[in-house]
Amino acid sequence: MKGPRKALPSTEELRIWRDFIETTEALRSELAARLQSESSLSPGDYAVLLALCEAERRRLRPSVLASRIGWQRSRLSHHLRRMERRGLVRRAECAADSRGAEVVLTDEGADAFRRASLPHLRAVRELFVVPLTRDQLAAAEQLATTLRTGLESLRSA
Repeated sequence: MKGPRKALPSTEELRIWRDFIETTEALRSELAARLQSESSLSPGDYAVLLALCEAERRRLRPSVLASRIGWQRSRLSHHLRRMERRGLVRRAECAADSRGAEVVLTDEGADAFRRASLPHLRAVRELFVVPLTRDQLAAAEQLATTLRTGLESLRSA
């Protein structure tokens, strides 16, 4: 046998893992359903619109946008076509490099994002913030930071 053999998770660790994943998925599902019913936006639409709202001049190169929302370029490309048909975004020549393109937030997209944000943030508060104590929120932040740091170190290795 080469190198130390890594132990598998214990029964208790697997139970905690499943509970974490199932709860996270239930939260995401409920938030997605509410977002869709209240604003006709999908979580993907919201992620794209948020990234563009936060971007300088409300525009980003597709590769930068894909990286910011954690998507593959091909997935983003298909999604952007659907959003373009709905008038939420448009593609434009890149101001800095005429060979490239940028994704630009339209006024309609900005309006859709604004209308969706308040109900979405209320749902986040209701489903995630309110049920937890301050100490539990702090622990959730610490957990997320620790897991993200571990994932980033794997990617950079």
